[in-house]
Amino acid sequence: MQAKDIMTSNVECISPETGVIDAAKRMKALDVGFLAVCEGDRISGAVTDRDIVLRVVAEGKNLSQCQARDIMTQEVHWCFDDQDVDEVARFMSDKEIRRVLLLNRDKRLVGVLSLGDVAKARGEEKTAGKTMRDIAEAPPSAA
Repeated sequence: MQAKDIMTSNVECISPETGVIDAAKRMKALDVGFLAVCEGDRISGAVTDRDIVLRVVAEGKNLSQCQARDIMTQEVHWCFDDQDVDEVARFMSDKEIRRVLLLNRDKRLVGVLSLGDVAKARGEEKTAGKTMRDIAEAPPSAA
């Protein structure tokens, strides 16, 4: 099974200039916790609900003055949409991530694959469980 067979294809992109409040509102409206940050057709980062909490709220920053570029994670991991789900799950485990952006072979953003997507896929419960266990057991990354 390929990643594109189970990916979430309605990936939202925001610009680096998008305000954090607007990003949070978009997450709420879409019922997601992740937005890709794009400049033109290039991915420059990602913002998660966790980024907003840890990098803005917990640090006491002014929400109305923060932009996506101020809090985004710049190191974005991606795979190709035609890669095997097991291969992508191993990549996620190795990188200790719970979601990965998916690009087509023209390197255009086409989707995102989360552990939830893997878990929902028929016959992939074992892969999702192993990947989640590997991520959970990994030593904490330096922050």
